[in-house]
Amino acid sequence: MTTTAETGAALRLHDPNVRGFASDNYSGVHPEVLAALAAANDGHQVSYGEDDYTARLQDLMVEHFGPGIECFPVFNGTGANVLSLQSLLPRWGAVVCASTAHINMDENGAPERIGGVKLLQVPTPDGKLTPELIDREAWGWGDEHRAQPLAVSITQTTELGTCYTPEEVRAIADHVHAKGMKLHMDGARLANAAAHLDVPLRAFTTDAGVDILSFGGTKNGLLFGEVVVALNPEAAHGLVYLRKMNMQLASKMRFMSAQFIALLEGNLWLRSASHANAMAARLRAAVDTIEGVQPTQKTESNGVFAILPAGVADRLRSSFRFYDWDEAANEVRWMCSFDTTEEDVDAFAAAIRRELRDHRDGQAG
Repeated sequence: MTTTAETGAALRLHDPNVRGFASDNYSGVHPEVLAALAAANDGHQVSYGEDDYTARLQDLMVEHFGPGIECFPVFNGTGANVLSLQSLLPRWGAVVCASTAHINMDENGAPERIGGVKLLQVPTPDGKLTPELIDREAWGWGDEHRAQPLAVSITQTTELGTCYTPEEVRAIADHVHAKGMKLHMDGARLANAAAHLDVPLRAFTTDAGVDILSFGGTKNGLLFGEVVVALNPEAAHGLVYLRKMNMQLASKMRFMSAQFIALLEGNLWLRSASHANAMAARLRAAVDTIEGVQPTQKTESNGVFAILPAGVADRLRSSFRFYDWDEAANEVRWMCSFDTTEEDVDAFAAAIRRELRDHRDGQAG
């Protein structure tokens, strides 16, 4: 019998017709990104970033974020965040962040345990920090008993799907810079923010006073990879060494860079993010008409947050995968991707409607 290995045929282990709303990481790779990877695959290129693709990526980043910036491709978002924060701080430094921030909730303590960075978390109603909220933890300078709050980290868009305006980012930047602090932005969904705001990427990053950026690609159709962008290189120190120390230096970096070139050279980054946002807006419009669904946040990117009656989410998950956000409150999160279709959204909304109707009928009976 001839095996797959002998024929060289690709082996598919999943059903591509199964769709979900759990995470924009569930989607595959955009075909244009796959084509870019294939094009970069022929021949030899110098390793560890001294390749033509990484040089081109630096030029593209300058086009999008302005002159004087430096970019450092890395493997993943956690690595990008840890690397960014380390470069901003001395050993005794601390970072003020929202309690819902990815660096606080979803990185398994990596900023603190790997990066050696103390996190000072602040509860927020919508995932967004303000100067007033930052000041709850921005104090104690000169006190040797307290980790020194020397940086702030904000997420764009936030973990709750909300979006900072350029004016809000500028207000935070001005506030923290006046205190001698630096500003990091976790931009895992940066493209979704730009699509929602309808402004260039630099409008709420470089031009708004952000010092360093973790620029995400994986959630916007890439196979892997993020980029640390030092928007203010004078504020970030030792990135070239820290990247290697943090095991984020890729030997075949051209494949990271080629993906971002595909994303940024045209408007693929914006097309994909705009589509994901539009599908979330379509889902939000649908569930707003369904009795029993209680949306909890504004839908300003590619996520919808809502509370469902007890038990409904688990029954829905038999057909569509998604995550609980706050299990105690029966709050769930539904995420859309660059490849989410209108049919996906409509089928999911119909399933929600059926489950809630059955739930009401069960209560009445």
